[in-house]
Amino acid sequence: MQSRLEADKIAPEAYKAVLQVQAYLNHRSGLDRSLLNLIYLRASQINGCAYCIDMHSKDARALGETEQRLYELNAWRETPFYTERERAALAWTEAVTLVSEGHVPDEVYEEARKHFKDEELVNLTLAIAQINVWNRLAISFRAVPGTYQPNAQQLKKSA
Repeated sequence: MQSRLEADKIAPEAYKAVLQVQAYLNHRSGLDRSLLNLIYLRASQINGCAYCIDMHSKDARALGETEQRLYELNAWRETPFYTERERAALAWTEAVTLVSEGHVPDEVYEEARKHFKDEELVNLTLAIAQINVWNRLAISFRAVPGTYQPNAQQLKKSA
């Protein structure tokens, strides 16, 4: 597999804008990096983004996520491994990522509201939109998975 182009080099200002949103989510959104990695990974699974699946599974492990929870993420509803807050976030992630298939159901919204304050829910939705942007860039331009290595110190610093 070969990459089609490197978006960061072709359109550096656009890429920088996407990175600024990512920096906000990582450092100022108030959402836990562990939760962010779970939703990034789940949305990437839905979208079939190999590059982002590789990246966020590695980031999650670097932050101490268990192999079991990572392996079972695709079937999270069928396991006892996730908290109620994580379950609400994962359901929200699926609904927002698949918005064209039925919008976001009221029951999913109500469950998310039980676990997230309004600002957190806005930031969670922004994080889901953000990973969908990354997925679309990576898939469209065929970002090659496998070479990404997390910087554990940087991840912990931004957690």
